[in-house]
Amino acid sequence: MAVKGSVPDPGVIVPHLVVRNAEEALAFYEKAFSARVLYRSPSPGGDGEHLHLKVWESLIQLSTEEPAQRRDRVEGALLAPPETLSGSTCVFQVAVANVYEAYKRAIDSGASPAMPPTDMFWGDRYGWVRDPFGHMWALSEIREVLTPEQIEERMRGFAAQMKGEAL
Repeated sequence: MAVKGSVPDPGVIVPHLVVRNAEEALAFYEKAFSARVLYRSPSPGGDGEHLHLKVWESLIQLSTEEPAQRRDRVEGALLAPPETLSGSTCVFQVAVANVYEAYKRAIDSGASPAMPPTDMFWGDRYGWVRDPFGHMWALSEIREVLTPEQIEERMRGFAAQMKGEAL
């Protein structure tokens, strides 16, 4: 959908999140991630709405699950939120300037902690939050730019450490 102000560059993937309550989701994304509404309309079925948001530097579409889709879930709904599916099928990863600040802001806004920010063997400070609608967000702060060989070496050390802790 080409809506002035929310047209992605060619080749850019735009996630389309499905939620049960678009108004609650919008309030969370505004508070937690400084989302801005670029476009908003009722859904064709009249039981929800469709929005285009700017979240950080990304475009995201947000739609309300239609009751008919929920009813048809047994037959394979086309679109369903994580609450209907009992889990999310993907993780949205975004680079941020400060993982601790972004993580705290998301938690303070209503997200659930899934993995606290940790310095990872691949050079990022990295943490996960689950938003109130079941979508998983990975917050990543690049701390070091490494070669594939450096990452592989660190991964071997990490794996050895994990085996030692499991004993």
